[in-house]
Amino acid sequence: MKNLEELKQIRERVRRNLDMRSGDFGVKIIVCLGTCGIAAGARQTMNKLADLSAQSGRSDIVISTTGCAGFCEQEPMIKVQEKDKEPVTYGHVDVAAAEEIFNQHVLKGNIVEKYLFSKGE
Repeated sequence: MKNLEELKQIRERVRRNLDMRSGDFGVKIIVCLGTCGIAAGARQTMNKLADLSAQSGRSDIVISTTGCAGFCEQEPMIKVQEKDKEPVTYGHVDVAAAEEIFNQHVLKGNIVEKYLFSKGE
């Protein structure tokens, strides 16, 4: 640790991780990071979503990862879980799609049909 600002950043990151584990969120975005997803660009998708979340200023948005969803041809895939709503899974989510889904679904609650893979579990 080099300064107080770095300590504050670490504290905020740990707080967000604890919130995510406790289920204390308004919107949870789960990025599939199996090898097929990574090969299709899921890391870039996840990084874009993290940047958008930070820029939004909202503290109730969490981003998590999981392994392969079993639909390799749909990668990169993400699942958006809004509190008290059925989850929505999207396929072919590159960086541009991630931005559109974040702005329309995560911030405004509107499902983006052109990337929709499934609704519900």
